Amino acid sequence: MKDNAVTVEFIAIPENEKFARMVAAAFTAPFDPTVEEVTEIKTAVSEAVSNAVIHAYGASGKGLIRMELWSSEKGTVTIVVEDYGIGIEDITAARAPLFTTAAVEERSGMGFAIMESFMDKVVVESEKDKGTRVTLIKTLDLSCGL
Repeated sequence: MKDNAVTVEFIAIPENEKFARMVAAAFTAPFDPTVEEVTEIKTAVSEAVSNAVIHAYGASGKGLIRMELWSSEKGTVTIVVEDYGIGIEDITAARAPLFTTAAVEERSGMGFAIMESFMDKVVVESEKDKGTRVTLIKTLDLSCGL
């Protein structure tokens, strides 16, 4: 059940990665998360948004990123980062550490591995030429706050 929800859309440009991180941090603030929890969430969101900025729209230019956030009173925060770009051809390969499609630029290929290490659950859905939806789920430790 959703106790709170927010949806934002922004242009897929590198500068908006910081905006997405701030939105995620502000959204989780009422739970009084630890610094570590906030850092983990912001890092996972940063990786998801960066992937969309770098890979989703390719040479076609800037597109939109939609970010949905919702929470439950039990402290579970769900963040969905969705683009409407080219999609991921092979999700299994894309989730493997060091995989990257960016041949020209230096990329580490660690985005999904980082998301998975910081979140309790990561779900990746993608359809060719329709986009990618990354769902990040984390349950915060409420023993310190609320």
